[in-house]
Amino acid sequence: MAKYKSYSIGSKWTKTKWLLERQDLQEYIPETKLFDKTNLEEMLIMYPVVYFKPVRGWGGSNIVRILKTEEGYRTRSNAGQDDWPTPDSLYEELDRLAKTRPYLLQKGIDLARTKGMPFDLRVMVQKSSRGTWKSTAIFAKIGKPGKVATNYNQGGKLGFLKSTLSGAGYGPSRIGRTRSELERMGVEVGKCFDGHNKGFRELGLDIGLDPDGKPWILEVNTRPQFYPLKHFKDQTVYRRILSYAKQYGRTR
Repeated sequence: MAKYKSYSIGSKWTKTKWLLERQDLQEYIPETKLFDKTNLEEMLIMYPVVYFKPVRGWGGSNIVRILKTEEGYRTRSNAGQDDWPTPDSLYEELDRLAKTRPYLLQKGIDLARTKGMPFDLRVMVQKSSRGTWKSTAIFAKIGKPGKVATNYNQGGKLGFLKSTLSGAGYGPSRIGRTRSELERMGVEVGKCFDGHNKGFRELGLDIGLDPDGKPWILEVNTRPQFYPLKHFKDQTVYRRILSYAKQYGRTR
């Protein structure tokens, strides 16, 4: 069996800085800062929703959503919901969490909804044996009510691009335009990462669409999971991804 060969990097902060080096990608990156008191206060003034994310983490775990309310701030995480009357009280709680690992602050995107449920999109980008990047698949991650992230292991479910966007009110021509834009974006992100290390063979872009349809790159995964697609009755998408993955030693 061929050995898995694709470079991986865990730091969300490093990956964000790489993306911001590309002028053509900057408009798709939600404002992101390292967590400290000054940055928290600035982000709370600028945005109604801010996400507090570990610099290293996967599967949507340990993420806190911060919502501005009339009484102060409300946080929601997998651990539950709490209210904080002042920025100082909120900072003290977040700083307690950040003592174990570094965190980021990211502008919250108001995600589009399909049949009332928030969703984001995973764009799989893979490198062919010739070394060229190709967006091989796009599928949706549809959030579970009450959860902070849409991830599969957070109770979310997967959906096909066409049916998900149709459920969000997109017509056929708009779905086609969105697909083309996301595929192009995926290839450009691949080229961006190549500028830092040629060893990347696969990337998984998490893309949020806002209510106006603008795409936002929420995160780039360098070891993206696609095994849940195996459970779809139609395995076309799964087999396409796997056919590329086998070229760099990945079998599932």
